[in-house]
Amino acid sequence: MAQLQNMPQVVLDPIKLVAYCKTWNATKAELPKASGEKVGKLCDESVSSALAHMLGGLKICPPKSSTALLPPYPECVEVGPTRVIGGIRPQNFDVVYRPDGIRFAYDSKTLNTKMSVGKNYQNMINDLGTEAATVHTRFPTAVVAFLFAVPLPCLGNHRPGLLGALSRLGGRLTTNADLHKAEAIAIAAYDPMTGKLDPTWPPPTMAKLRLDNFHLQVQACYLERFAGLPPHR
Repeated sequence: MAQLQNMPQVVLDPIKLVAYCKTWNATKAELPKASGEKVGKLCDESVSSALAHMLGGLKICPPKSSTALLPPYPECVEVGPTRVIGGIRPQNFDVVYRPDGIRFAYDSKTLNTKMSVGKNYQNMINDLGTEAATVHTRFPTAVVAFLFAVPLPCLGNHRPGLLGALSRLGGRLTTNADLHKAEAIAIAAYDPMTGKLDPTWPPPTMAKLRLDNFHLQVQACYLERFAGLPPHR
């Protein structure tokens, strides 16, 4: 049985971000899809590493397949497309911990061009709500988390809309209501030229959407719901 630890802060390596953003087109405010996918995987790796540490230093591994319904080992954090059969639809998540059913399910989301932010961010919001609901309808105690990564120049004038919509989808504290909400949501708005996150956005008044608070929200919900229950001491 593993001893729960404090969850480390989720940090995106700026050197890796810069390397993945070498194809950034500043004129069009556009990052190619393949590069955006690498940014998403960097987010997944960072979250899975922090989660595995919190859970007592668990093994991190890929799922057996994208359709496998059980983890490859009894105790592991899966990173990669991991199948969750929810109450609404089957859904693949990027990081999952499921020792006895879903305890943690996480997805990263990226929008990589100024045009895609304007056209698609509302569709992304709808997807997040559905993903949270499909998990919570079958696993109401599960901790659902999302990380949205976007190049700063792509945000344009959509910052207020994003903050409002994501804020309304986060902060789920109870286990018997708000099935469409996530326990934790964070925004990583980064400079593709330096790899650094904007330290002022989201603003302090929207602390629950800041990446530097993401780990605290995940840890608080997980400890409240599962601390002291097998396989934890």
